[in-house]
Amino acid sequence: MKSLMMSLPLLLLLLLPAVRAAPFQDASARTELRCQCIKTVSEFIPIKQIANVELIPEGPHCPTVEVIANLKNGMQVCLNPEAKWVKIIIDKILNGASSSR
Repeated sequence: MKSLMMSLPLLLLLLLPAVRAAPFQDASARTELRCQCIKTVSEFIPIKQIANVELIPEGPHCPTVEVIANLKNGMQVCLNPEAKWVKIIIDKILNGASSSR
């Protein structure tokens, strides 16, 4: 009985990470805590090929603004937020969002 009482705290320490991780097993509940874009593209992409654009502001997860274009062919491309044509798109997104309020 004494050995069981001594091994109980060790067992609890081993199980604690599994208990804490359980709520985060659902992929939809997970949040990426790192930059999504490893490499960016500066070359112009015709607007007809872009389905939508996602703008992720800088934050604790990533020190830079990320612009992710979802193309109509199913590919995702990270756009260089410093490229002139991308800045125009960002301005339109931000101005469109503020004018729709």
